[in-house]
Amino acid sequence: MKKSAYFSLVAMVAVVMAATFVACGSDDPKQDYNPLIDNPQPEQPTTPDNSPTGRNEQYRPQIHFTPAKNWMNDPNGMVYADGVYHLFYQYNPQGNDWGNMSWGHATSPDLIHWTEQPVALTRDELGDIFSGSAVIDKQNTAGFGTNAMVAIYTSASSVQQQSIAYSTDGGKTFTRYSGNPVIRNNDDNLRDPKVFWHEATGKWIMALAKGWKMGVEFYGSTDLKNWSHLSTFVTDLPGRPSLQWECPDLIQMGDKWVLLVSVNPGGPILGSGTMYFVGNFDGTSFTADALDYPLWLDYGMDNYAGVTWSNTGDRKLMIGWMNNWQYAGSVPCSPWRSAMTLPRELKLVEYEGKPLLCCPVVPEIDKIADQWQKTDAALNVKDAYQLRITLNLDKNSIITLSNSADEKYVIDINAAARTLTAHRTASSGKTSFNGSFSIPSMQAPLNVSGNTVTLDLFVDQSSVELISNDGVMSMTNLVFPQTIYNHFTVTGADCEVKYRSLSSIWN
Repeated sequence: MKKSAYFSLVAMVAVVMAATFVACGSDDPKQDYNPLIDNPQPEQPTTPDNSPTGRNEQYRPQIHFTPAKNWMNDPNGMVYADGVYHLFYQYNPQGNDWGNMSWGHATSPDLIHWTEQPVALTRDELGDIFSGSAVIDKQNTAGFGTNAMVAIYTSASSVQQQSIAYSTDGGKTFTRYSGNPVIRNNDDNLRDPKVFWHEATGKWIMALAKGWKMGVEFYGSTDLKNWSHLSTFVTDLPGRPSLQWECPDLIQMGDKWVLLVSVNPGGPILGSGTMYFVGNFDGTSFTADALDYPLWLDYGMDNYAGVTWSNTGDRKLMIGWMNNWQYAGSVPCSPWRSAMTLPRELKLVEYEGKPLLCCPVVPEIDKIADQWQKTDAALNVKDAYQLRITLNLDKNSIITLSNSADEKYVIDINAAARTLTAHRTASSGKTSFNGSFSIPSMQAPLNVSGNTVTLDLFVDQSSVELISNDGVMSMTNLVFPQTIYNHFTVTGADCEVKYRSLSSIWN
């Protein structure tokens, strides 16, 4: 992915934030970046360190994927093949800041335990390798071989064009198509191709984000090489006149279709966020239902650029980049920077007569979970844990996670309004690395109509992912306490609390 106009973005954010925050900027670095000029020598893939003694630095996530070292952002090219989940991602093989964009690669048998693989794709004469997707060409439509893995990505230099590469050895090596780019473009506002096979029309469908032009273009192809423009989806979002649209994903869920779009700036609170539209797709055009948009997939600061795995049948499995372009380049992590969210399984349900996209953590998390334990306050945890609180909604409540350094992450529940507000303030841990990281309040609807709500908090060394009632609300936030929060209190309403330790995926 790419992102953008750094100088214009900083100016825009400054205007937006002036009313509510002070001294905010953006780390989104991509304006006027030409990889062929700024980084003329292509880097060589290296074999990552997957030793069990690694990945134990301060703030290093223990249940979330991170590369052993260097910068990572968007998930790319996620595909399931021969019992293996492939996770490609935007990666800088040369350092811990954005640049030299390539596709890193990791594999997993279960969505939880990951093995980092050598870098899959590095920049070429067409530019950096920005975001995209991958498919399994079961019918050999492209002529690369039956069941070839085909990566579709944005080639980024002074313009952003779409290219393909293919692998016939299970993603270990890729060969670039000699006819690249397969879609030419004359500006920098068409990117992040997400491709799927549309059975009803017998063709591949590609969704492309329009960047600052705020929309999604749809293309069709019978062979992944030759593409025809099908339609354009644009819509007005009241109160949000200027958003950068990225990382689209069109997903069929029953008789409905869901279009995911990541936007930056302009998320639910500040900076990056992921919205979705619900509607219909006829093989050519997507039409959104008349709902109050934007609808948000996650109400926290740190779930961005999420897209789904292909070739997973009826399961719609998603993972996101657990960071925010407001401060991504400043987070105090070394020798790596950034993690992925826990994988989520998307489900479309109805709430108060309207569609609601849920994103609970995948049940495979049980593979690293100990037995549930009851507790009143102290948590006997080391790597990470899941805290489950079933709370009455007859009065307001306050949930506080803390540690021995008196660092606190506080969550308020407003019973009457059925809302949750999280507070990532200076008392939560380290926040001074960026002026926009400390957020006084992040509010979300509970999306429950009964007398209780169940909150699942997945707490790692530097993050809290909060899920209510099997995913009807999600709030994902980075935090940087000196040590993991290992104590909690609940004041206000009656509740039942239990927790289970989650073992490190690296040991």
